[in-house]
Amino acid sequence: MTAPARPDFDARARSYDTLRPTDASWWEAFAALVELGDLRGRRVLDVGCGTGRLAAALVDEAGAKVWGIDPSDEMVAVARATLPAGVGVRRGNAEQLPFRDGWFDRVTMSLVLHLVDRPRALAEARRVVPADGRIAISTFHPQHFESYWLNPYFPSIREIDETRFPTPEAMRLELAQAGFVRYEERLLTTAGTISREAALDRIRGRHISTFDLLTTEEVAEGTKRAERELPDSVQQRLVRLVVVGRAGRATF
Repeated sequence: MTAPARPDFDARARSYDTLRPTDASWWEAFAALVELGDLRGRRVLDVGCGTGRLAAALVDEAGAKVWGIDPSDEMVAVARATLPAGVGVRRGNAEQLPFRDGWFDRVTMSLVLHLVDRPRALAEARRVVPADGRIAISTFHPQHFESYWLNPYFPSIREIDETRFPTPEAMRLELAQAGFVRYEERLLTTAGTISREAALDRIRGRHISTFDLLTTEEVAEGTKRAERELPDSVQQRLVRLVVVGRAGRATF
């Protein structure tokens, strides 16, 4: 009855973008990242790039010069197959970036911070940007987990993700400790619906990594319950948090 120690992103790579398509919430967070992170035309490292869709949007919509890095072989393979030729993609870890000091203007992390050793990853992000560099982070706010649409079917998801995802207060402290001492955040709340069929496809496809941290029994029981009880239209509320840290000297 034990769950795997780490999520398996290799297993999700080929279906990731289908099960988690970009929507209005994603694009709102993207716009905030670009604005607050000052990403237009910048040399950007996207840490935990996954299939590469943030990197692609940064190139197409923000004119950035982008490298991506991800620890999953399969995610890297998908990114290399779909990204423009000018985008470099490497396999590697956030905690040990294979790049020289100050090589990038900016670092981005989209739904990554809960998956890494944060002090080490943030210190590495600071190392690869210059004295006026920035890190731009997209994550979920703690409020997101209170009313997540999967909670009734998989009760452990809320507790697991509230533990995994950092609070704004924790991020402010950890960014400052890494050398990103000027902090700015923006809360983004969107509401919408997905069809019963789309919701079931996401559950059966284990579309979020938290599924890998549930017991086999909870996954099986929750899936059966969702198949019985999901309505034709599923309400979902997403509460995202975009955070930017600017490098500099501490003033406190």
